[in-house]
Amino acid sequence: MTQTATLDRKLPWNDRKGHFSPLKATTLVLVSLPALWLLYRALAFGLGARPFTEAIHRVGDWTIYLLLITLAVTPARRLFDWSKLIQIRRILGLTALSYIVLHFTFFLIDSKFDLVFVGTEIALRIYLLIGFAALLGLVALGVTSTDGWVKRMGAIRWNRLHKTVYVITALGILHYYMQSKVDVSQPVLMTGFFFWLIGYRQMARRGYKEGLLPLVALSVAAALLTAFTEAAWYGIATGAPADRVLSANLDFSFTIRPAWWVLFAGLGITILSEARKRLKSGGSQSRPTAAGRPA
Repeated sequence: MTQTATLDRKLPWNDRKGHFSPLKATTLVLVSLPALWLLYRALAFGLGARPFTEAIHRVGDWTIYLLLITLAVTPARRLFDWSKLIQIRRILGLTALSYIVLHFTFFLIDSKFDLVFVGTEIALRIYLLIGFAALLGLVALGVTSTDGWVKRMGAIRWNRLHKTVYVITALGILHYYMQSKVDVSQPVLMTGFFFWLIGYRQMARRGYKEGLLPLVALSVAAALLTAFTEAAWYGIATGAPADRVLSANLDFSFTIRPAWWVLFAGLGITILSEARKRLKSGGSQSRPTAAGRPA
């Protein structure tokens, strides 16, 4: 009986009490979909002339997305008063680890498992070295993600180690830039979201965990940093004048630049958070007292 209860608690779709969790089960399904979709495309249509290269890129993209979603769990819990989200953070982090391992595995397959070649490439190509460092970092976080490791390391040291996920995410995004070559719109967009998440963490440490003005200011600051990062990258990589890249952010005739999407996303989160607060406040004010009158 005890062994059954212990097994139930360890099943990834159950909560700590061993009960089925719709939130965890739904998350498991959703994080599996990108890999399943890639497998379906490979079997049904093929992945082009260089299938493993395509697979490497797609799985690598999803590693970055999942890292950012993992970092977004704590802000979402606070802004939307959704404490149960903590249940899925480990799932998201371990899925990001699974995707980056798959990313590296495809690289090994594409290199015909020539470990000397792979090692030489990692040593000589800086973007591969950066990506490999992110892989090792995620492996360390994945191995120590269990409750047993929290007890072994102690809460303070464990938290210090797992805060390196921000450094690991930054390395992953830099790797994303360097392998994207000319068009870095997607890495720039991910950078903007990363700025917002880093900014929120710094605000929360200073006591600003919510509020209209702080969140609006954060969204504007993240968008501006995104625009300047894009200009700086193109200036360094291609020699394009920074003022021309910045002015392109104001030209909507061709495309909407990443900085605007970061601003729209930040303001959208702000509006939803404030709406949630007002609805909650309105509901508590209209709740009847023991005498049957409004509170």
